[in-house]
Amino acid sequence: MFKSVLKRSLILRNLKSFKVPVSSHIRRIHVTSNLWHGEYEWQDPKSEDEVVNITYIDKDGNRIKVRGKVGDNVMYLAHRYEIPMEGACEASLACTTCHVYVPPEYFDKLPPSEEKEDDLLDMAPFLKENSRLGCQIVLTKELEGIEVTLPKATRNFYVDGHKPKPH
Repeated sequence: MFKSVLKRSLILRNLKSFKVPVSSHIRRIHVTSNLWHGEYEWQDPKSEDEVVNITYIDKDGNRIKVRGKVGDNVMYLAHRYEIPMEGACEASLACTTCHVYVPPEYFDKLPPSEEKEDDLLDMAPFLKENSRLGCQIVLTKELEGIEVTLPKATRNFYVDGHKPKPH
């Protein structure tokens, strides 16, 4: 951060010495959040109005109830509560390791999947009609009580049984 501030001040100083209008050479970028990728899901709800209860059903049939909040990503929320959902590509839509099954009564409450997600799901083992990628499911109040089921296996980058930890 310090380097970028220093670099910017040097650029501004150089531009001023050339009598060039500063505003014509610097793009202003608006940043809405200072959170890291997936960090939002590590925060507790600020009020009961934000709470969305979700149940994860792991590959052994264990039901893990979690208190999420509006705006949480299903994959990152699973990482917070150490639910065995890998998410190898960290929600960059490059793998299928966060593949889940969504019950029919909730499936239509989700925004339609985009072409990239559909293409990836075509490569997912144990694909079903109600398959979605957990990284693409963002909790809303409409999803209160949703249960997502993890498949028996996913195709991942590890062959030695290694289970990565979220960053």
